[in-house]
Amino acid sequence: MGSSNHLFNRQRTVHEIFGGGFVADVILWRQKNVTVGILLVALASLVVFERWGYTLLSLVSSVLLLLLTILFLWAKSAAILNRPSPPLPELHLSEETVNEVAAFVRTRLNAFLSVSQDIALGKDTNSFFKVAGYLLLISILGLLIILTIPALYERYEDFIDKYVKAMCKKSQQLYAKFDVECIGTTQKWVLEKQKLG
Repeated sequence: MGSSNHLFNRQRTVHEIFGGGFVADVILWRQKNVTVGILLVALASLVVFERWGYTLLSLVSSVLLLLLTILFLWAKSAAILNRPSPPLPELHLSEETVNEVAAFVRTRLNAFLSVSQDIALGKDTNSFFKVAGYLLLISILGLLIILTIPALYERYEDFIDKYVKAMCKKSQQLYAKFDVECIGTTQKWVLEKQKLG
């Protein structure tokens, strides 16, 4: 495949960009049964979460508890059987890094909490409907988008690449025209002002 045929002169196919393995096959609908199975499991999970009141936090907590229990039992049995303990990386954070991250998170979290408080107290109805709409959109359409956009792109890759290249060329032409007409004129005006001043 020539580099001129693809968008951004890329050498790899969409399948290779997604890793070229089983996951790429699933995302690009090459393993249709698996992809449909994932969609059905996601739909079943949504029903389970909604119908029986099971929450994501309780699921994550259960998985983490299971993982912690497995690692604990592995370490204890390894000590008894004179085997190596589980391979866990040694993590260390510097105080400076922690302070920077904490300051960043604090400012963002305070802004988020302020907006959340306004929404919760009914002071900002528009934001409530926007947030609710976005969350609903993300929860329902996220997986479908992940499993459709790459497959559609792979199928219509040549047409999309040609169209995007034409748009990029047109935007470069518009920018060059803007640069000459607006920025060039402004620079001349500034230079003239500096000479006079």
